[in-house]
Amino acid sequence: MNCCWRLSFYYQLAVQSAEDKYADLKRHIHDIYRRHKGRYGYRRIAAAIRHAGTPVNHKKVSRLMAKTGLKAVIRRRKYRSFKGEVGKIAPNILRRCFHAEKLNEKWVTDVTEFNVGGEKIYLSPIMDLFNGEIVSYRIQIRPTFDLAGEILKGAPEKPGSSEKPILHSDQGWQYQMFFIKSS
Repeated sequence: MNCCWRLSFYYQLAVQSAEDKYADLKRHIHDIYRRHKGRYGYRRIAAAIRHAGTPVNHKKVSRLMAKTGLKAVIRRRKYRSFKGEVGKIAPNILRRCFHAEKLNEKWVTDVTEFNVGGEKIYLSPIMDLFNGEIVSYRIQIRPTFDLAGEILKGAPEKPGSSEKPILHSDQGWQYQMFFIKSS
């Protein structure tokens, strides 16, 4: 019983002094990771190693990446307001004539994404084409229908006139809704 501690001591000594049998694989993983700027995860790295002719399991690559501290960079998808034809698309009345002869004749609007302090915010302004003045705007943290819908409620009425200005947009999904068309 007294010699058992010696056996485990010598075993640990032998394990620590043994060379890493995955050193080449770790180097190969690190090279692929660096070559692709951290965008490859363990599955794609394992596929690249197999494509190079070395048989390797994806679970082994995952373990070695975790041991060496390599982690794939997760890319967020870019926001696009166009989701196809969600509602009825209005005709293009302006036909790229972005000039107005009088105040409150033509308004344009769009939803724009900004990155502020690592957070995304969405701005939806209405601009008068006569003088470039921002008539109304709304800011939210999500691109919802309310972002485009509420903006018209904040727009001022034209005093002394029953005419409504032409509202031109990029026909994103927010602007294909019934409320926008009827306003």
